[in-house]
Amino acid sequence: MTLELKSITKRVGGNIHIKETSLHLEPGHFNVLLGETGAGKTSLIKLMAGLDPVASGQILMDGVDVTKLSTQKRNISLVHQFFVNYPHMTVFDNIASPLKVAGYAKSEIQGRVEQAADILQLRPMLQRRPHELSGGQQQRTALARAIAKESKAVFLDEPLANLDYKLREELREQLPELFAGRGAVVVYATSEPEEALLLGGKTGLMNDGSVTQFGTTADIYRKPHDLISARVFSDPPINSAEIVKTGDVMTLNPEASWTVVGAAADLRDGRYTVAVRPNHVTPVHTAAGSVPLMGTVLVTELSGSESSAHFSMGTDNWVSLAHGVHQYRIGDKHQFYLDPSKCFYFAPDGQLVA
Repeated sequence: MTLELKSITKRVGGNIHIKETSLHLEPGHFNVLLGETGAGKTSLIKLMAGLDPVASGQILMDGVDVTKLSTQKRNISLVHQFFVNYPHMTVFDNIASPLKVAGYAKSEIQGRVEQAADILQLRPMLQRRPHELSGGQQQRTALARAIAKESKAVFLDEPLANLDYKLREELREQLPELFAGRGAVVVYATSEPEEALLLGGKTGLMNDGSVTQFGTTADIYRKPHDLISARVFSDPPINSAEIVKTGDVMTLNPEASWTVVGAAADLRDGRYTVAVRPNHVTPVHTAAGSVPLMGTVLVTELSGSESSAHFSMGTDNWVSLAHGVHQYRIGDKHQFYLDPSKCFYFAPDGQLVA
């Protein structure tokens, strides 16, 4: 099974919600759509699922044009972040509902429902109704319905967003295994870069209705094509600032400069944008060649085993993210350390140059 988008667009009135998009999606791994709220992830999923009409372009499933087919005729499953289950039905009947509509025999339905329930540990709850379930159990029911249906394409629109932390972690680990070997194209929308990395597979970075980059998740994390993609794939936000190259020296401000090697050393002298993720800007010296930065602490946060600090350097506001507990005082000057080997360099038009 393959799912191909050929130059599809979406319009609402006179507004373009999805700009011209082409993607080739395959089974065997997760296809993640990563972007902030409002980036267009749900709109793109609705087009692929047949819930909204395309303004132009084609959608092909296994090479067959399904652009004008209804959702029911596309053999797809859709799981939302909200628990969409029929309140008057038992868990068994909720899972079985698409199979009954499709006219499967009772024995086939029984077998598929029980198999999906076993995978998601729902067998003891098959005779309960949704209001008797926890949020995690309700979402498991929705996932079981998608598995039992054995759809050609499964769309998961931020399915873990409304679950508590422990359940999110548990289901996030299980999801790739749940759909492994089923031959379905799985599309998973999320606003969390960490979630995309954990799921692996391939990722499409979305911004303002466009897919800015698509490829193997680890590859596009390590090498974003442009500054927009780098910003989408960073949480906390990636640090960026204007920088000047003179010879083999990059100068960030009068107090911070470093010698560059490799591709960056071959760049012409001039102005560029440097970008570095917050975990490579630390309050302690952690790497050979680290560059000291002096900043004024604006906001601090302790989250689990990590400490973050937002700080200002002139007109630029940056973020440091480091393991362990680090003491900061708001308003104080504090020294941070930048690892220049982890920097990206972008041309004035935003394209990656080194």
